[in-house]
Amino acid sequence: MDCFNRPIASAPDAWIDVTERYSNDNNKTLFRTGKTHKCLNLGSYNYLGFASADEYCTPRVIESLKKFSPSTCSSRVDAGTTVLHKELEELVASFVGKPAATVYGMGFATNSTTLPALIGKGGLIISDSLNHSSIVAGARASGSRITVFQHNTPSHLEEVLREAIAEGQPRTHRPWKKIIVVVEGIYSMEGELCKLPEIVAVCKKYKAYIYLDEAHSIGAVGKTGRGICELLGVDTSDIDIMMGTFTKSFGSCGGYIAGSKDLIKYLKAVSPGHLYATAMSPPAVQQVISALNVILGEDGSNRGAQKLARIRENSNFFRSELQKMGCEVLGDHDSPVMPIMLYNPAKIPAFSRECFKRNIAVVTVAFPATPLLLSRARICLSASHTKEDLLKALEVISEVGDMVHIKYFPREPEKQLKEEQWQQNERKKLS
Repeated sequence: MDCFNRPIASAPDAWIDVTERYSNDNNKTLFRTGKTHKCLNLGSYNYLGFASADEYCTPRVIESLKKFSPSTCSSRVDAGTTVLHKELEELVASFVGKPAATVYGMGFATNSTTLPALIGKGGLIISDSLNHSSIVAGARASGSRITVFQHNTPSHLEEVLREAIAEGQPRTHRPWKKIIVVVEGIYSMEGELCKLPEIVAVCKKYKAYIYLDEAHSIGAVGKTGRGICELLGVDTSDIDIMMGTFTKSFGSCGGYIAGSKDLIKYLKAVSPGHLYATAMSPPAVQQVISALNVILGEDGSNRGAQKLARIRENSNFFRSELQKMGCEVLGDHDSPVMPIMLYNPAKIPAFSRECFKRNIAVVTVAFPATPLLLSRARICLSASHTKEDLLKALEVISEVGDMVHIKYFPREPEKQLKEEQWQQNERKKLS
């Protein structure tokens, strides 16, 4: 229990203050000591570093708080739509390359309330086997038929689609009213990039709709931060429904759906997340607007481009160094999410506690979020991490990795020597 739900007492920046806790009954009950522990943050989704105070964003958020208050105290269709909400919707639509967009107050609810509005009885949802829980919840709530395809395997998706179209609906064998294929841009527990060009080709061939969840990819990948479509060269006109959240790269909360004007108009009329949920907090809306302006260079600086370059460099460097030291790291090049495989669940507390002792805060993931014997530590990097921060983290992970035996691949002596020499040279430069 002490390895999960650790309260923090600061903004989720590169370094965080973690509340210290103790237990008198073998972690059945935990008590706070009142003290904090300063740790290097390797767990938050603060990809571009906007979650802490920012010279451009923070003053504008404070002004919006004074003008609009923390909450609209109303749903969007009543009195919850402000000029900020309309501005953000137009900005998001332009940013992702779609005619229109609508925003929601919660990322999870964006999926779980949109999918039931898009499809129902007589429809078929074909979902990647490792899609997020919010997609699973939305698909189940829709009342449609659900089937899965092997994770990130376009060839199996084609088999599933072909069979579904040939067989039709159960018992009656009537044609499906609608087929939607649901995938993610970056899979949050795997760190893998979606094989989007191949999946788009399959969906075009069989005339199925594509629903793309860009929670972890929007703002984090692509030359200008426009997500997986920009990174892999996919035309956004080939994606029917684009979903994303503001909780990762933009340092805020909520989510969006982008698509055709008719689609967005329809969702605003029927989606429970738009009709009944309290509107996104105005200061949170302003935070996203300001962050997008920085990314686009509208603040008059090149900080956005620098942040995008830094998160890419940090991610690729860190992943490469973890692999060199012998860790099994999932995911792809450019992804800021990198799971280090622990496998045995008993290694979770050992890895987490030993890292915490050495001032490194990591997120460990266990069943039911992953299969029982596929436990892992999920590292999420930020543009706010310096090279010195990364070197310290690598040193600690290497030391703890030796202790808990998670270096499943042997290091080549030549690579090991080069790595040690390189780290020594980097320390000399920093000193």
